[in-house]
Amino acid sequence: MGGFLDPAILFFVFGMAAGLLKSNLDIPHPISRFLSLYLLMALGLKGGFALAKSGFNAEVAITLGAALALAFAIPALAYYLLRRFLNGFDAAAVAATYGSVSAVTFITAVQHLDNLGVAYGGHMAAAMALMESPAIVMAVVLASYVRRQSAAGAMPVPGTLRRVLHESLTDGAQLLLLGAMAIGMATGAAGEAVMKPFSVDLFKGMLAFFLLDMGLQAARNMGGLRGQSAWLLVYAVVAPLAHAGLALLLGWALAMSVGNTALLMVLAASASYIAVPAVVRQTIPEANPSLYFGMSLGLTFPLNILFGIPVYTEVARRVLGA
Repeated sequence: MGGFLDPAILFFVFGMAAGLLKSNLDIPHPISRFLSLYLLMALGLKGGFALAKSGFNAEVAITLGAALALAFAIPALAYYLLRRFLNGFDAAAVAATYGSVSAVTFITAVQHLDNLGVAYGGHMAAAMALMESPAIVMAVVLASYVRRQSAAGAMPVPGTLRRVLHESLTDGAQLLLLGAMAIGMATGAAGEAVMKPFSVDLFKGMLAFFLLDMGLQAARNMGGLRGQSAWLLVYAVVAPLAHAGLALLLGWALAMSVGNTALLMVLAASASYIAVPAVVRQTIPEANPSLYFGMSLGLTFPLNILFGIPVYTEVARRVLGA
């Protein structure tokens, strides 16, 4: 029950309640955007400061390699399963959504580990950045293949891939995260002392405010789940657990630390509700947005925030013996 006693999580619950009650409580989009950028910047700085202390070592390389492996394996597995009860376009879109990651889920997990005093590496923020794009690229390739199979006039794969890769690599939020991490590494302990009021003292309050907005959005997007196959609802609940299990297996096999394994499990279990839906809506217009957006934001995101993060952390502690 520790997660429920965290003020940030309680604000998420409050936001969901207000949304379900159809309250007119609303966080203006520019403020929500600012909060998102602040959290990514603060996370990047914290990761950079930690990397300045530890340096780039074998553990960092192994962890990033595991993250990249999951980033390709999860969307491939998802598409294989989803194709059994969805058309090719919807299967590719949902696979991309669940194969990518949620920055807010990751940031909430970082805060949870901080509250518990569980150590983790600053490079996990880089792992999050690495895991965002592969699923999108795979989805575009799969959708182009489906178009060819249906003789509907395939979109040229090379041009599409170039555009997707450019958008992924130059996305403002991701660049800010990596840039802040680089600045944190370059400035080290001196920079950490100067930025502490910004990146540490304000972090909890900003996260609570942002999770309030996310609670409102989650409640208001649950409507997208109405009328969907029961198998999709099962997938939205079971798939994150299976993906977290894959990450746990990797963490155990590679002798990763408890904190790093827990965060890898959170990343594997999360689903994108901002970056991927925005790209998929443009590159796979045949897919149903209410399906992949409703599943990720309306069901998987709340489950991970309320239950998943503490469960993944406790499982990692028990399995890895810490």
